[in-house]
Amino acid sequence: MTSHAETWKVAAEPFGRTIVAVARIVTVRLRQILVALRHRRDAAILASLDDRMLADIGLSRSDLREAFGEPLWRDPTVLLVSRVRQRRAGRRSARAVPAPSIVPQIGGAGVTRAGRTA
Repeated sequence: MTSHAETWKVAAEPFGRTIVAVARIVTVRLRQILVALRHRRDAAILASLDDRMLADIGLSRSDLREAFGEPLWRDPTVLLVSRVRQRRAGRRSARAVPAPSIVPQIGGAGVTRAGRTA
């Protein structure tokens, strides 16, 4: 091999690796955009549901408006899922507060299942 060919090969290697790295990044970004667009189309089905059905899922109309207000390349379902999780976590923490007892109080003590006072 001549010295020019060796020099060319050594100079071309980093350039080739850079091209491959850029191609990978572009491919990953394009895939993310395509997934976001598909999720946007799927989430559009939620807009056809009435408010009661959305509430059953844990969403509101304002959640949908905010999610679809994001740029087209962002996945709206990420925001919707986070809202549902926040609301479910809020419900769980609300349930952590003990409910008032329905057992009648006799002399300050509750009656247990066995009929004894606690």
